[in-house]
Amino acid sequence: MTKTEHDFLFKLLETPSPVGWEMPGQRVWAKYVGKYADSVECDTYGSTWATVKGTSKNVLMLESHADEIGYIVKQVTKDGFLRLDRLGGSDAATARGRRITIFGDKGEITGIIGNTAIHLRRDSLGTEKAPKVNELWVDVGASNPKEVEALGLRVGHPAVYQDGPMDLGKDLIVSRAIDNRIGGYIHAQVLKAVKASKKKPVWTIVALNAVQEEIGGMGARMATNRLNPSACICLDVTHATDTPGIDNSQHGSVKLGGGPSLTHGAANHPLLVKRLIEVADEADIKVQHEAAGRFTGTDTDKIYDVHTGIPSALVSLPLRCMHSVVETAHRRDIQETIDLLTALVLGLKAKDSFAQAL
Repeated sequence: MTKTEHDFLFKLLETPSPVGWEMPGQRVWAKYVGKYADSVECDTYGSTWATVKGTSKNVLMLESHADEIGYIVKQVTKDGFLRLDRLGGSDAATARGRRITIFGDKGEITGIIGNTAIHLRRDSLGTEKAPKVNELWVDVGASNPKEVEALGLRVGHPAVYQDGPMDLGKDLIVSRAIDNRIGGYIHAQVLKAVKASKKKPVWTIVALNAVQEEIGGMGARMATNRLNPSACICLDVTHATDTPGIDNSQHGSVKLGGGPSLTHGAANHPLLVKRLIEVADEADIKVQHEAAGRFTGTDTDKIYDVHTGIPSALVSLPLRCMHSVVETAHRRDIQETIDLLTALVLGLKAKDSFAQAL
């Protein structure tokens, strides 16, 4: 990872883009990736894609999602505190005592999610449960609704944690929103590598940064209907299950630093997964494997059955501490995912098809 690439990744991670309000991050991504694409476009809700034209009519879509989890203002109390609801799968158990940025009508406002002192919240047995999201309260320095209004805040404004990216040791990157800003970063580096190869791809490559994955994948479905690719590789994060307290018999075994993970079953087309395995073997890239008995929980589920069916496969980056402010990724996994997708893109032939046949 060069300094320029590192700076781009950190800028993506720092740029707040909560689900439903993704455009700040999309603009950062579009400005960078436009240097390596023939065109960059977006749709009505903000899903953004970069296109590198190929020599055949076939189109491979590389998909990731641009949104991050956060909160939305649900209520302003008579005492000037704010109550919250989730944007996506925000974890209320880790919320107390955190600083947030709220995006109001007059710009960004800092608030703190209150934390009642441990001395005052223990029950008679000395135990406690994680708070419900509606029990969280935010202090923005106001004492009544009029002071909140004067700050430009109201019900319906989004918020994200203020925690940003940092390097941890020599190999790890820690931040909020690695899920899945890292996908947009990886796809940008794939397009950069394709341009640096000076080889025109046979298949047209469309790198899609979709909105609203965290609340159901609507952005991916809307964009896929428009772009109608011949095949799709979805890129998201997956749980690295190598930390204390995780039952591998229940959640599988995926290691940080163990390489990108390929998912089998559900939306994943076996012929496309087979090709990914072959490409990884040829490029000497170590991959991990996961099983999806019913669904993947990613945009893959919203893409593969569009129109008459789009051969799709999910490639995942191992991630520790998902949906927290200390999501942790390994630099080697990031680079090997870039290498895998680049090798796939440059190796596709006009005659390649991933449709089943009798």
